Amino acid sequence: MSPHFESLHLRTRRQFLTGAGQFSLGAIALHAFDSGARAAPGPLSARHPHHTAKAKRVVYLHMSGAPPHLDLFDYKPELVRRDGQDCPDSFLKGRTFAFTSGVPKLMGTPRKFARHGRAGMWMSDACPNFHTLADEITLIRSMSTDQFNHAPAELLLFTGHTRQGRPSMGSWATYGLGTENQDLPGFVVLISSGTQPSGGQSCWGSGFIPSVYQGVQCRSQGDPVLFVNNPPGMDRALRRKTLDVLRELNERQAAELVHPETRTRIEQYELAYRMQASVPEVMDISREPARVIEEYGAKPGAASFANNCLLARRLVEQGVRFVHLFDWGWDFHGTSEATGITDGLTKKMAETDKPVAALIKDLKQRGLLDDTLVIWGGEFGRTPFREGRTAASKVLGRDHYPDCFTLFMAGGGVKAGFDYGATDEMGFAVAEHKVHVHDFQATVMHLLGFDHERLTHRFQGRDYRLTDIHGHVVKDILA
Repeated sequence: MSPHFESLHLRTRRQFLTGAGQFSLGAIALHAFDSGARAAPGPLSARHPHHTAKAKRVVYLHMSGAPPHLDLFDYKPELVRRDGQDCPDSFLKGRTFAFTSGVPKLMGTPRKFARHGRAGMWMSDACPNFHTLADEITLIRSMSTDQFNHAPAELLLFTGHTRQGRPSMGSWATYGLGTENQDLPGFVVLISSGTQPSGGQSCWGSGFIPSVYQGVQCRSQGDPVLFVNNPPGMDRALRRKTLDVLRELNERQAAELVHPETRTRIEQYELAYRMQASVPEVMDISREPARVIEEYGAKPGAASFANNCLLARRLVEQGVRFVHLFDWGWDFHGTSEATGITDGLTKKMAETDKPVAALIKDLKQRGLLDDTLVIWGGEFGRTPFREGRTAASKVLGRDHYPDCFTLFMAGGGVKAGFDYGATDEMGFAVAEHKVHVHDFQATVMHLLGFDHERLTHRFQGRDYRLTDIHGHVVKDILA
């Protein structure tokens, strides 16, 4: 320990011991209660953005692994016509792929496509419930990223950087806006299919901004939030007294060391206490009418993507600012039937497109869609040719592809029934209106009421932001 920090440590300890005799535990608790009553607004208090927001809250549905956009949304008749031919060298020269080398075979989609909605959006037979959303969504076919491996691509998408340690999109939103419900976290994370995303907890971490803004992982099965319930032998009254004493000690340390994380610790203890009463109620989907549960395909008490979609609606309805769903199992390499783009994709979409459609329709019916931004997508796209490892297999799969992918957005200030951007006739490059992930981030921040260049946090002598030094708002998709 350096002499400076040793001095601070000793001085804090001496000051506490000197003053400890002046207080009984009851006096400390009373003082803490009185201090809390006079305290300034907490770090999660609702705040005003830079300009009028179109979206007050976000539900982000991330399909971890990267859905095969060419088999869902981006129909390429020319690629179908040339199915099985050698991939042109001009498309491969100077390129590196995750699991493909040599000259792969072009692969047209085996799925059947048709147009849907007033805009005539192309969608495949793999996602029948998405067909009913064609008049509600903005479909962006021209997304692009810089990364072709899952972890760095997810980190770039959600934190603006390929390495760990930066604040996530949900953390930035909560940092800027606070929350509308002080009894619930401002940023909630829900995970289905039993596996975290490849980018890990950094996908919802707070990085170098105060940790009170990080995502709180909730569960649709068992205890909604781990380690929030009181341990055996401690009732709510005793927990309150304990927290009052802890608050006093933390307040004294904060005054002495002036460290922001001490204030964060105080807020986290208090939020956990309030969540003991609020979270079990909002996470109990059995309170929903049977009709609603059926529309989502949910099963109370189970752990599923459908349950999480219903929970997302309940959470935003109660004022949670940012709800991030992660669903594992979208890495369609074709190395098994489950990751093939025929049977595997059919099964995966059967688990997910119904609850997504139900969520968007439910939000609209309740008058929440206009100011709730719903996002669906993955971290990159899939190649227009066969996965190298499974080239001779009967199971069809595609490799990772960063240059082109598709996502859609609904509500929250984006156009309804709008088809935006395009790739070339083979699906190798963006042909119209390229949207880099930094542009996407800037657009989400704009819809939440922020100038992405001004929503910053100073760290190690530099002002950081979600979009790093990049990003332009995609104004064409704004309603």
